Amino acid sequence: MIVSIFNDVVGPVMRGPSSSHCAAALRIGRIARDLMKGEIESVLVQFDNGGSLPATHQSQGSDMGLFGGLLGWEADDDRLPESEKHLEQAGISLTFEYLDLADPHPNTYRLTLSAGDRTHQLIAISTGGGMIEVLKLDDFDLSMGGDYDETLLWLERHVAVTDSIRENLISEFQLDDAILHQGQNSGLLQLRGQVELDAAEVAKVIGDVRLIDSASVQAVLPVRSRRDLQVPYQTCAAMQEQSDAETPLWRLAIDYESARSGLDESALVEKMVQIVRTLRKSVKQGLAGTEYADRVLGFQSGGFEKALDEGRLIDTGLLNRIVLYTSALMEVKSSMGVIVAAPTAGACAAFPAVCLATAESMDCPDDEIAKAMLAGGMIGVFIATHWSFAAEVGGCQAEGGSAAAMSAAALVHFAGGTRDQSVGAASMALQNMLGLICDPVANRVEVPCLGKNVMAASNAVSCANLALAGFDAVIPLDETIAAAKAVSERMPREHRCTALGGLSMTPTSLAIEKRLQACGCGTGGCGSEPVKSIGLK
Repeated sequence: MIVSIFNDVVGPVMRGPSSSHCAAALRIGRIARDLMKGEIESVLVQFDNGGSLPATHQSQGSDMGLFGGLLGWEADDDRLPESEKHLEQAGISLTFEYLDLADPHPNTYRLTLSAGDRTHQLIAISTGGGMIEVLKLDDFDLSMGGDYDETLLWLERHVAVTDSIRENLISEFQLDDAILHQGQNSGLLQLRGQVELDAAEVAKVIGDVRLIDSASVQAVLPVRSRRDLQVPYQTCAAMQEQSDAETPLWRLAIDYESARSGLDESALVEKMVQIVRTLRKSVKQGLAGTEYADRVLGFQSGGFEKALDEGRLIDTGLLNRIVLYTSALMEVKSSMGVIVAAPTAGACAAFPAVCLATAESMDCPDDEIAKAMLAGGMIGVFIATHWSFAAEVGGCQAEGGSAAAMSAAALVHFAGGTRDQSVGAASMALQNMLGLICDPVANRVEVPCLGKNVMAASNAVSCANLALAGFDAVIPLDETIAAAKAVSERMPREHRCTALGGLSMTPTSLAIEKRLQACGCGTGGCGSEPVKSIGLK
C-alpha cells in the first residue's frame, strides 16, 4: 500500500493510549465484523507468547479497540472505555489464548469468529500508527489493508479465472482489482473497489460455480487506494531531484498527497485544518484537567501552566509553551480523550504541540498551521514508506524519533526556511534519537513517554534552528531512516514496547503495575493478572 499522510502519518483521530494497539485493533475488529456480516456469537483471540501483545493488550488498549471494532464503532467513539461492557451486552463471548506461535510480527492478531454455522479465521498485524494488514483469511493467504471496499466470494471448487474473465469483472463492476486465491478444494475471489457489490451478480460473470459464502468488507482508512495509483516520489532523494530547491516542503507534500488521494490543494489544506481544530480542543481539554482511574500520572499540566504564568520556571521562551501543550495532550491521551495519532498515540504530543505553540507565538492562521503539518507529514511519509512508526518494531526511536523529525521540518516552515533546510532539520532530529528504547512504566503509555515527547519537541526546536543557521546534517534523511531501521533490527525484544526491559522492570514500575491491577477500576487495564485463557461471558 502506498503511504498517505492522512492514513499513515497524521491520524487516526482516536481515543486510547496507543494507536498500534487501540486504533489498529479497532480496525481489525471492524473487518472481522464485516466478515461475519455483523453477526458474532463468539471470538477466540490468540496471541504469540513471543510477541508484544500478551503483556500489553489489556493495559495499552488493544482489548478496548478490538471490542469496539467488533461492535462496529469508530476509533473516537465516546463509549470505547466501556467497550467490554457493551460487548457483553451484545451477547458476544470472547476468549484470549497465549500460545507459542512463532509469529514473525510482534503485533499479530489471530481471530476465530463464529455465529451459528458460519466460522471464519483471520490473521492480521498492526504495523504502527493505527495501520493494519490482514495476512490470512481462513486457509487463504492474502493482503487486505482496509484501503478498499472489498467483496469476498468463497467458491466451491477450483475456478479458472482467466485474464479475460478478470478484465470482464473489472470492467463490469468498475473494480480496482480482482484476485483469485486457490485453496486445496475451494477458491476465494477478492474484489477490490470503491463500493459494495452484489455477490450473486459477480458470480454470474464467473460462470458455472457454486457460491459458498460472501462478505462485503468496508474500507476503514480515510484515504482509499485505487487502481494504477502512482505518487511522484517515495524517497527524499527523489523528491529533491525532481523539484526546485525553492519549492517549500508543504507544497511538495500537497503534490504527493494530491496524487495519493485524488484531492486538490484546497481540500487537503481544509482536511488538515480540521485536524488542527481537533488538536486545539484536545489541548484545551488537557489544560482544564483530566481524570482517569487506570493511569500512572494525574493532572500535571495545570501545575506547569501555573508555574509558567507566575514566572517560577527558567525562561526558555517558546519551548515552555511547547512543553505545556505536550503535557496537556499526553494527559488527554491517557484519560481516553480524543487525540490525533501524529504519527502515533504514544508520540501524539510533540508534533502537534510544536505546531500549535509556534503558530500561537507568531499569530498564524489555521491554514498556515495546516501547511506546517503537511510539511512534517511529508517527512513522515518517507519514514513510513521505508521503515515503521511502531515501537514494537523499532523502539521509541520509531515513535519519538519520527515525531522529532516531523516537528523539526514543521518548525523550519514556520521560520520561512527552504525545502533542504526542512529536510536537514528532520535528518538531524532523527539522528539524535537513534537507539531510543520503548520501556513503559507499569505497562502504561505515560512514563517515560511524556518525557520522550518533550525530548522530541526540544530536539526538534534545536535542530530546526541549526538547519536555519546553515548547519550541515551530514547524513541524508533517507540514509538516516535506513540506519534507524538497521538499529531496530538489532534491538532486543525487551526494549520494544513489551514492558520487559528498561524502566518497565524497575521495582517502582512493578509496584505501580501491581497497584493498578489490584484497584479493580475496570477501565481497560485493571483487574486480575492475565492468565492463559480469559473469557468474557
